[in-house]
Amino acid sequence: IVVRDSVIRNEDGKTVDIKLWIEEGNQYHIRDIRWLGNTIYPGQYLDAVLGIKKGDIYNQKQLDQRLTSDNDAVGNLYLDNGYLFFQVMPIEINIDNDSIDLEMRIHEGKQATIDRVIITGNTKTHENVARRELYTLPGDLFSKTKLMRSYRQLAQLGHFDQERIDINPLPNPESGTVDIKYGLVEKAND
Repeated sequence: IVVRDSVIRNEDGKTVDIKLWIEEGNQYHIRDIRWLGNTIYPGQYLDAVLGIKKGDIYNQKQLDQRLTSDNDAVGNLYLDNGYLFFQVMPIEINIDNDSIDLEMRIHEGKQATIDRVIITGNTKTHENVARRELYTLPGDLFSKTKLMRSYRQLAQLGHFDQERIDINPLPNPESGTVDIKYGLVEKAND
């Protein structure tokens, strides 16, 4: 809550300094974490992957990172095992004094298999040169780790601009498949 503020014009007449006095309020702690909808991994295992324990200070940014964006996030656990349609929604089900109970609502979806692997942008380099570096093969389960490994392999070839390699999964929820499109930009040979 903003308790007080002030705006002070600087001597140059073009800028101002803004000061805000805030009261942060209570610091909240995690009292309980429950997992709902998880059938693949038990709650205790997901707790360990999440790495946030009962009694820890509640931090929404850290929670989001541990669920979806960190390399070892809960979401990546599912994505590496074909669960491309996985979703997790943390819900604050009870807030009592300085404690929060969280419910992690999971929709695992079904595992997605790779249908087609499409390579574009290779005008001079033969497609099989790029294709032999890929770890994402038709018929395999989708894996984020294999996508990243394929990226590294393509970048190390030296034929393609590594900053412009575009990997685009094209999911088809109806069929439970995904096409993987690799957009490549070849380097100039000087």
